Amino acid sequence: MGAANRVAGAVLIVIAAIVAAHTIAEPWYHLSTPEQPYSPLWTYIDPLSALAVALGLIFGFARKRAFDGELGAVPATWGRLASNTLFYGFVFVGIMFFTDWFSLLNANYTALNASAASILWTLVDALLPILAGALGAALLRGEHVDKQAYADGGGFSRGVAKASDGKEA
Repeated sequence: MGAANRVAGAVLIVIAAIVAAHTIAEPWYHLSTPEQPYSPLWTYIDPLSALAVALGLIFGFARKRAFDGELGAVPATWGRLASNTLFYGFVFVGIMFFTDWFSLLNANYTALNASAASILWTLVDALLPILAGALGAALLRGEHVDKQAYADGGGFSRGVAKASDGKEA
């Protein structure tokens, strides 16, 4: 799973950079009108955002499960807090993103007015790069749960191999 983690991490970081850069730059070049409130580039960026949400949910859940499931009743640690925050953050952003995106794709959907949709897009466009960048960086660094390190009082490993006697190999 190491190679898949690194590829997913790189993809998440690239998408985070694209969404963040476009969110910041869009007001400089796009004049919003009632007919065209958003830049047409979002047509290409939204599928990338959907991919980031999907990858975030899959790899975020895997990290959360590793910290929660394998460690049992271990007290809260930074790694456990980070994995839960990232996973549930992606759940939150995913709900908002897909609600807004599907409303754009279906002209008959009227449950969200333009103001509500704009607020949701602002939240998604601000939170998605943070979550995707953070998870992408963790996946690229190869962070994972190290049960022996928890037993020794640590708990977060960056892929350091340990010999059977507990010393670094």
